[in-house]
Amino acid sequence: MPLTRIQQRAIARLQQMACLDFNGPQLIEPVLHELHYLISFDSGAYFYPGGNGGMDAYLEPSMGRDTIHTYFDPQVMASERKVMRRSAHQFADAVRFDHGAQGLEQLLAVPISELLRSDFYNVTLRPVEVFDLLSLVLRTPQGEGLGTIKLYRSMAASRFGVRDLAMLGRLEPWLARILQPGELDTQDSVVHDSAMLVTTPQGRLLWTSQKSNQLLAQAFGPSWHRRSELPPALQALLQRLHFAGRHGDSRNGPAAALPQLDLHNASGWFSLRATQMAAAAGEGQAVGIQITHRVPRVAHLLPALRALGLPQRQHELAYWLARGLPEAQIAERMGISANTATYHRRQIYTRLGVQNRLELQARLLAPR
Repeated sequence: MPLTRIQQRAIARLQQMACLDFNGPQLIEPVLHELHYLISFDSGAYFYPGGNGGMDAYLEPSMGRDTIHTYFDPQVMASERKVMRRSAHQFADAVRFDHGAQGLEQLLAVPISELLRSDFYNVTLRPVEVFDLLSLVLRTPQGEGLGTIKLYRSMAASRFGVRDLAMLGRLEPWLARILQPGELDTQDSVVHDSAMLVTTPQGRLLWTSQKSNQLLAQAFGPSWHRRSELPPALQALLQRLHFAGRHGDSRNGPAAALPQLDLHNASGWFSLRATQMAAAAGEGQAVGIQITHRVPRVAHLLPALRALGLPQRQHELAYWLARGLPEAQIAERMGISANTATYHRRQIYTRLGVQNRLELQARLLAPR
């Protein structure tokens, strides 16, 4: 079956992303967005090696985000190992043995009827009405494992078919190139969101918000779930604040010392800064923790460009204009003449109602 125009554009966008000046797991959101045009699925996830030696995960906004922490429960992990040939936690084995896109039957070690009775299915998948899945392990050209993309369909949807497997397998080299980690440059980033929470000096939550809960979950990953106690790393941050307050310059007061915790994962970069403050009730002391979420400028730019609906050539040229590349280099990179680049640049400015590159950058890089 020939590809539709929408599918052709989605493939072109993925090919373009594979040739950008930035790559890494922070591009998983635009990757999954384009995959939705090529393969029908209800939610997507990316499991990849985390900084602590274990597996981390990115999950699209969905019902599953509220329950994915259960996947990291030891009992559930043990159940998964019984029913699946290899779990996401057995990533080294998957890199060695799992090649190409695979469907549910290829991933199962037991009949489907036994899967449906397992703790793994009933705790993690049944509550969000997930049944079918596709899986693709990504590797570098040297064979080093990068991560695993998983696409899920609900019980009400039809099963993934041969064409879905073929499409995902066809995209493998581009997906691997896009998600291969590169150098982290926090200077080439923009503030995406920020929030505050308030705790006691001992770490008991006094005040929080929906936004701060979301940012905490993104910063510390799906293995941590909102509860009354803070993640251990935040507890350590409070201890550093207490130590700085006791040994700092008393003339400046306790607020002079602002210990900070920096984290990064597929959702972006997170800075958590703690400062002493008066308790809301006016009794004792409290600690305010400011969470700042930054994303790579590219990860912010791609959705903004996508929303404009530019033709593919103009979409690509607008990207390089926003990234500050000289027009002569843009023409060379795109394989077009300088006159053609100038023509498309003028078309972009007219279409968007901007006068110059600075106005284009301001529009595309403005807060969402």
